[in-house]
Amino acid sequence: MKKQTSILALLPVLFGFFVMGFCDIVGISSDYAREAFNWSHTMAGFVPSMVFIWFLFFSIPVGIKMNAWGRKNTVMLSMLVTLVGMCIPLLQTAWACLVGYALLGIGNAILQVSLNPLLNNVVTDQKLLTSSLTAGQVVKAVSSFCGPFIMLFAVNVLGGGDKGNWYLAFPVLGCITLISALWLWFTPIQHEVSETSDVNMRKVWGLLSDKTIFLLFLGIFFVVGIDVATNFISSKVMISRFGWDTQDAGIAPQIYFICRTIGAFLGVFIMTKVSEMTYFRVNILTCIVAILVLAFYEQPIVDLFCIGAIGFLCSCIFPIIYSMAVQRMPNKANLISGLMITAVAGGGAVTPLIGAATDVAGITAGVCVLLLCAFYLTFCAFGVKASK
Repeated sequence: MKKQTSILALLPVLFGFFVMGFCDIVGISSDYAREAFNWSHTMAGFVPSMVFIWFLFFSIPVGIKMNAWGRKNTVMLSMLVTLVGMCIPLLQTAWACLVGYALLGIGNAILQVSLNPLLNNVVTDQKLLTSSLTAGQVVKAVSSFCGPFIMLFAVNVLGGGDKGNWYLAFPVLGCITLISALWLWFTPIQHEVSETSDVNMRKVWGLLSDKTIFLLFLGIFFVVGIDVATNFISSKVMISRFGWDTQDAGIAPQIYFICRTIGAFLGVFIMTKVSEMTYFRVNILTCIVAILVLAFYEQPIVDLFCIGAIGFLCSCIFPIIYSMAVQRMPNKANLISGLMITAVAGGGAVTPLIGAATDVAGITAGVCVLLLCAFYLTFCAFGVKASK
């Protein structure tokens, strides 16, 4: 298929990554929810699970159905689910907020499966795929960085300074989602050539029989785990160690996301000069050092620096691993996307462990859970070869 690349077609697709970043608001919002509903750290740790667990159940079926629906139509469906989910927390109950988180996760799962492949429809030069994916991660990181600001806007402007009105952040996200959906809907994008429709769940999971795909699948699991977990625990480190209140502690995830944004932006250019695997290896080894310092050195400036360093160093790992998987089986891009995005459920698997470790042994034990993710990514960086 001859692809027609146009900046007018690329922009609304990239803006879709802004909506994709909404799932990261669970980090700062879990602090407000814990105070509002008097939850323990363990219970708060399940808030990200309510968002990310749905990647496990929806990613592959959506990857299969996307062959019939089309990538753009599937993205539009994700926007609709997200929009509905952002209205439900207005009921102002614990269960309504959990349902809102769940629909945010379902919409995000559908979006991540469909939006990454949709870039193929507007990017002509496939050599630029990794850079395009990384550019999308820059937009997603900007969205994640804006999350705490949106929360503060909801509390201080829409809610009159009452922290109990934190839930007003959700309809703000809904309005942005609506803008993104309308922009994409009215943008003509050439339809992709459909892949084989003779696929089912067994065949998709069967892709894991390829050792490289299996190892990359786990790589996505752990890189998302470390991303969501750092976002989740960053503010809690400042609250637990230094007695900061919830609003002041919001600076920690902001630093994390701005450093992740800078890292993703610079990565677009660095990876045109340095090989992806070299960049991956250097970053993950340095990240382990940052996690160790964060775990065992208690000083506010140093801890904030380490939180930012983790964001910077891990910012490009997801697109590197995802690109490796797609390039391994380019003729099965939709199915590989569904399979890889299933591994995003790792973001919901790690945070309950951090919450439980924090309740049992303190915040340092919670930080140490991050090392488990980083150790596997180190193995992935040095032990996985993606060439066909």
